[in-house]
Amino acid sequence: MPGLTGWRAVLLVHRLHFPLPLSYLAYAWWGAAFAAAEPRDLIGGPVLVTVAATVLSLLAGLALNTAADVRTDRHDRDKTALTGAAGRFGSRRIFGWAAAEAIAAMVLAAVVALRLGRWAVPVVLAAALAAHLSYNLEPVRLKRRGLAGPAVFGAGFLAVPGMASYFAVRPALEASMVPVLAGLCVLAFGRTTWFSVPDHEADARTGIGTPGARYGPWRTLLVSCGLVAAGLLLLGAGLWWRYGAAWAITGAVTEGAFLAGMTALAGPRRSLSRMRELATPIVLLGDLSLVAIPLLAG
Repeated sequence: MPGLTGWRAVLLVHRLHFPLPLSYLAYAWWGAAFAAAEPRDLIGGPVLVTVAATVLSLLAGLALNTAADVRTDRHDRDKTALTGAAGRFGSRRIFGWAAAEAIAAMVLAAVVALRLGRWAVPVVLAAALAAHLSYNLEPVRLKRRGLAGPAVFGAGFLAVPGMASYFAVRPALEASMVPVLAGLCVLAFGRTTWFSVPDHEADARTGIGTPGARYGPWRTLLVSCGLVAAGLLLLGAGLWWRYGAAWAITGAVTEGAFLAGMTALAGPRRSLSRMRELATPIVLLGDLSLVAIPLLAG
């Protein structure tokens, strides 16, 4: 791709364009925020190492996805820069990066486990990495298996990894965290389904049975909105249990605000791609709220 520098290509392969890196940090830190008794708990040594391990696991999953999806993404006009970056290095090298990042993540998680005696930390990250492998690679390749793909990807990328930093602060899961985690998993399922809709033409053209390719964009959007609503209800219930009604409403509003991107579907110039573009910056608001609400409410 003309003018694409080496570092810019590396960043694109790992989806590190603004505002996504801030969201990745939020995914890695939200568990510690919910577990912390005071703000300084978020910057303890084991937590910082766990956050670094979690971010590495997320980057490994993104690089793996880039390498696995090159053939499909070449048919997507919105991903010209991404395929250009992938073409600069080749799938084999990107797979190698993903493997190295995953190994580094597990080594750091093991260090934390040995330091604290909490093996839940590497178990959480191993589960997240297993989700990425099953989503991207044959013979499982859940991306081509309808709604199973976004369910596993959403949980393995947006929700579950944050629990690693939770266990770096607390040794056991509090009961009130169950609806919070369940809500985030369902919300991530709906959000991943929603964000995948603009890719439905490229997926259908290359035989990838994503929900958008199988059911069409409008039915998929309807399903995804229902999932988002269910996730917000569960998350709100958990936040209400922990922090009260006002914070539950705040969390539900900030986490659901990305649906405002559907305004791009109104009028004669409606566009699915524009829908995603409008929603991406708003998503950061919800991601940051996961870290902010426990700290402000506490």
